[in-house]
Amino acid sequence: MKWSSFERRHIGSSEQDVKEMIEAIGCNSLDELVDRTVPEQIRMQKPLDISKAMTEFEFTNHINELGQKNRQMKNFIGQGYYGTITPAVIQRNILENPGWYTAYTPYQAEIAQGRLEALLNFQTMVMDMTNMEIANASLLDEATAAAEAMIMFYNTRSRQAQKAGVKKFFIDKDVFEQTKEVLKTRATPLGIELETGSFEDVVLDNTYFGALLQYPTATGRVVDYSNFIEKAHTNDIKVCMAADIMSLALLKSPGSMNADCAVGSTQRFGIPMGYGGPHAAYFATHEKYKRHIPGRIIGVSKDKDGHPAFRMALQTREQHIRRDKATSNICTAQALLAVMAGFYAVYHGSEGIIDIAQTIHDKTQSVRNTLEKAGIEIVNNTHFDTLTVRADQSQMAKVKAEMEKAGFNLYYGQNTISISLDETKTWENAERMSEVLVSTLAGSDQQFDRADQVKVPNEFKRTTSFLNHDIFNMYHSETQIMRYMKKLENRDISLTHSMISLGSCTMKLNAASELFPISNQNFANVHPFAPVDQTQGYKEIIDELGKDLSEITGFDSVSFQPNSGAQGEYAGLMVIKAYHESNNDHQRHVCLIPSSAHGTNPASAVMAGMKVVVVKCDDNGNIDVDDLKEKAEKYSDELSALMVTYPSTHGVFEEKIKEIIDIIHAHGGQVYMDGANMNAQVGLTSPGLIGADVCHLNLHKTFAIPHGGGGPGMGPIGVAKHLTPFLPTHPLHKTGGENGISSISAAPYGSALILLISYGYIKMLGQKGLTKSSKMAILNANYIRAQLKDHYDVLYVGSNNTVAHEMIIDCRNYKRTANIEVEDMAKRLIDYGFHSPTVSFPVAGTMMIEPTESEDKDELDRFITAMRQIREEIRLIEEGEADKKENVLKNAPHTARMIATSEWDKPYSREKAAYPVPYLLDAKVWSYSRRIDNAYGDRNLVCSCLPIEEYQAV
Repeated sequence: MKWSSFERRHIGSSEQDVKEMIEAIGCNSLDELVDRTVPEQIRMQKPLDISKAMTEFEFTNHINELGQKNRQMKNFIGQGYYGTITPAVIQRNILENPGWYTAYTPYQAEIAQGRLEALLNFQTMVMDMTNMEIANASLLDEATAAAEAMIMFYNTRSRQAQKAGVKKFFIDKDVFEQTKEVLKTRATPLGIELETGSFEDVVLDNTYFGALLQYPTATGRVVDYSNFIEKAHTNDIKVCMAADIMSLALLKSPGSMNADCAVGSTQRFGIPMGYGGPHAAYFATHEKYKRHIPGRIIGVSKDKDGHPAFRMALQTREQHIRRDKATSNICTAQALLAVMAGFYAVYHGSEGIIDIAQTIHDKTQSVRNTLEKAGIEIVNNTHFDTLTVRADQSQMAKVKAEMEKAGFNLYYGQNTISISLDETKTWENAERMSEVLVSTLAGSDQQFDRADQVKVPNEFKRTTSFLNHDIFNMYHSETQIMRYMKKLENRDISLTHSMISLGSCTMKLNAASELFPISNQNFANVHPFAPVDQTQGYKEIIDELGKDLSEITGFDSVSFQPNSGAQGEYAGLMVIKAYHESNNDHQRHVCLIPSSAHGTNPASAVMAGMKVVVVKCDDNGNIDVDDLKEKAEKYSDELSALMVTYPSTHGVFEEKIKEIIDIIHAHGGQVYMDGANMNAQVGLTSPGLIGADVCHLNLHKTFAIPHGGGGPGMGPIGVAKHLTPFLPTHPLHKTGGENGISSISAAPYGSALILLISYGYIKMLGQKGLTKSSKMAILNANYIRAQLKDHYDVLYVGSNNTVAHEMIIDCRNYKRTANIEVEDMAKRLIDYGFHSPTVSFPVAGTMMIEPTESEDKDELDRFITAMRQIREEIRLIEEGEADKKENVLKNAPHTARMIATSEWDKPYSREKAAYPVPYLLDAKVWSYSRRIDNAYGDRNLVCSCLPIEEYQAV
């Protein structure tokens, strides 16, 4: 291995470390360990056909060359995606800062207070802009957020409406095309009937349960929907407005029109277009729907000392709790992007955002004045930032050619052309674009009619203030906001501090060389609906990444449209559904799911219109094959699919996996493999080789996209050849199969910008590095097992007494012997400088540990030391040497404020509380909060910023 190889940088341990770990496990070589772990009948017989590894320097040159193949145009396309200026202080200190992008979802709230405050700022910003009572901490994109609103309305129909079978949902014809398409996808399996028409003409009666309106409309028209909403409410019809958040700085808010829900994208609050994502969508509604809101809600509670503290609220409504009863399968938010959008609002404040919106509006009015004076017909009589003009097909072709020659992209509809402006368009851009359009359409010259401080008509004008909280009025200089960002960053644990050994979540290195390209303007500024001949760099990357992932998974083809793992699950099941229907097997709707499955599995199956039947697991954590056979036979004619995770959720390679798959196929079903544990497969086996039909891949796990504090994620699906024709399509960009299902998400390739990260991961590791990474992930897990087996019971092992890339330790007995819960152990790990492994999944009262290949032996040893010491602390309680109520575990985590107090009334020392092992003297991570009272926060729900005095009190 060359010293400059990326493999050396990515994999934590040296060859000497590997030798020592192998000896500790009791093997003679790494290959022997892999042979013991991965069943022989599913092992690959030849190396992956992946190109030779690039060095980081070579990859940087390569990706820059590809970026130059994307033509840089001035995009006036709009349609939900707009140019935006990311403040440099946000780009450098958030987007490009591993302290923010490598953190995990804030399930351990005590060491996530920084992210949680930033997300609370985002929620407050959304509530203010929309004038709604409650908002969540982001969704995936505007189209899927609109679909979630439709389903929320559907699930909250009155009993009378449910009994009457009310299932019609109205969509105004001037809603974005990609949103209509996603609504179609989500409505069909649930039996929701979509009706599209003009909101001005439709007669809403009691056969409808909801409606969706675009604000401003896709053609740019500004409408006061108050009367429509009032009439809808008389028939118990709920109304959602998909609202442009920038426009709300000047225009009446959805809340002031009495809308029931507002959704949209916060992309234009400093988030690059990135060929479609990632961007944080928002979802705001009334408090009466708080238990039906999809995704994560950040709430305020208090810690053990009574100080205010933030945490994720109302989790009992989420899919990991409710499973097949869940109203949504949302598991990934867009946390990092929501943080950026929230800081954009903090940095600019209301005055800054009004100024940006006003300038956009002024430029749009100036273009309007110029076009109208040239005699060009404008369709929309009102506007914020978008104008739509009439043009026949011959005119459109000429305009397109002339505009592209001048470096401009517009949006070309049905005999119309739309022009959208944004904060990146200069006065010069607006003038030059107008000049070309007038010359082409009117055949004349027209002097640009510049207008400043154009007033919004009173009937549409916003009259309510927003962003009044001190948080949005304190940090307007770069020095101020830089320090605020750093203060919040310092309240969290991320991979910059220590290993995050979360089972099933694969928190591996997110290398800087993989992430650098996402800030490259040749990739960041590309509009998702730009002509294909302008996006050849992206095309090469997506095609090559698709080819590599097909090779890695053993499948025929890949769709990149799903922009989260849960979306990938849903997409895979919908493709299976379409395949069965193409064979006239419409009755196949039963989905078999093991009892150990992640909660998104049953939630996704229900969303796809399937009936969930649970399959038992045996005492070793494997699928109970006899129970599977019985249920496959019972539902043979109705069997649609089996959802299976491999290696299993219990952390072992089930030896009967091929038999399991054969049983399903024998009864006409398809096998969906959950890719959560793909990190143990790459280069060693594959879903296609094993016999699965479809598999989603968590690119934010196996393929190194950062978790970003809870998102972004990507969940592309790979499929066998017979399923390729059914891959998802897109209404504005040719992609997917010949008989493809309708769109899963808003953009053709999901969050395309972050595909560059996984592309870099594969290209820099190459065939050997990818395979070595899987082997090292297995080694690291088995090393921890070997070092902890005399201290903890490992719940499940394979037939050769090994685990896969993760392991589950049993902590249930400590409740009986020492009054210690697994949560106490998780909080105590914070005192040792570690984020806890996954707690109580898939088995309550356990910890699931996954170290990943990126961690070196020294870091593994620090974690092992911490876990052994915690077991010793439990032993002291068991033997009566420590108090069962007042001990280091029950009081964990210990904060600096607690340790620094002049009074100390604990029956153990400050040193034992804060510095129980020597390595902490070198680097200590302090929890910002003591143990947080979750139940108090749910009983007293607060989801917006606290009074500033409360922050100062903390």
